[in-house]
Amino acid sequence: MKLNPQDWRKLRNPLIGMGVALMLMALLVAYAAQSKQQAQTLLETQKNQLNQAHQHYQTSGMEKETIVKYLPRYQQLTDHGFIGEERRIEWVDDLRTIHQQNKLFGINYSIGAQEQYKPVFTLNTGPFTLHRSIMKIELSMLHEGDLLTMIDALLARDATPFMPRECVITRVGNGSKNKLAPNLLANCELDWITISEPQAAGAKPL
Repeated sequence: MKLNPQDWRKLRNPLIGMGVALMLMALLVAYAAQSKQQAQTLLETQKNQLNQAHQHYQTSGMEKETIVKYLPRYQQLTDHGFIGEERRIEWVDDLRTIHQQNKLFGINYSIGAQEQYKPVFTLNTGPFTLHRSIMKIELSMLHEGDLLTMIDALLARDATPFMPRECVITRVGNGSKNKLAPNLLANCELDWITISEPQAAGAKPL
């Protein structure tokens, strides 16, 4: 069938309307596809946030259990002077008390500067830093048992942990069995061990 100009004029408006309708449909389809993609992206984001929140909740629960489990022991170590600042005055007071209670002969002592301690054995201290201070002790003794008495008494006080580094015992006097005069002299070095807590982010060392 052949269309003449008059027929085309009659069909022009319907054709234009159909073209506009097709364009609108295409725009709607594109908008729907874009909206679907955005919704999927938002859904994935919310899922990730939910997973992160769930993991954080689980981690927080584990951290809480760890804190509850180890807090008493941590507090005990802090009370005994193992964690935190050195308690040199307490160390000296303990030695004086032991000296008086056990009626030992003369005792002299000095404490060196605190330094970072790296033991020869493998030790994982995590974020904590291990320190030591070397105490030099000169103890006049009637016999070797006086040295053991002093060390045992320090251990019994349950104070800051320490490790004897070395002891050299020399004989003094004429070797008599006079109980009123020392027969031996012990020169010892003790390592007093402490741990410093990790500093918070941005904190400056004291």
